[in-house]
Amino acid sequence: MSEAAGTTTSTYRVTVRGRFHELDDRARGYLQTHRAEHDIFLSGFTPEGTLTYDDRLDFFNLRYEVRLTGDDATPRRAAEVAEAEAGAFLRTLRLGYRNLHSDVMDLRAMTEQRRPRL
Repeated sequence: MSEAAGTTTSTYRVTVRGRFHELDDRARGYLQTHRAEHDIFLSGFTPEGTLTYDDRLDFFNLRYEVRLTGDDATPRRAAEVAEAEAGAFLRTLRLGYRNLHSDVMDLRAMTEQRRPRL
């Protein structure tokens, strides 16, 4: 969380999970050709999202870093933002999908848990 000019910004790491759905030959070919670029070990949490998927082209993850300010800064809103971004991204690539759901980690809460207790 950062504070500038009285505005509080919260940072969330959101993993959007889902399943590919009704992939056509073009989509399967694209995913198979670019598989190495979407390896789980190369992925990170970024504002634009990072796509990873399994070898069977069944399940996928998109990892986002979402920053929200003020009263809008809630885990639920972070999930909504990330899921909207994920849907737009997948539609842009013409990749069919279903069953989107999200896991959200508030980085402030993660930092507070690491602080030593006195």
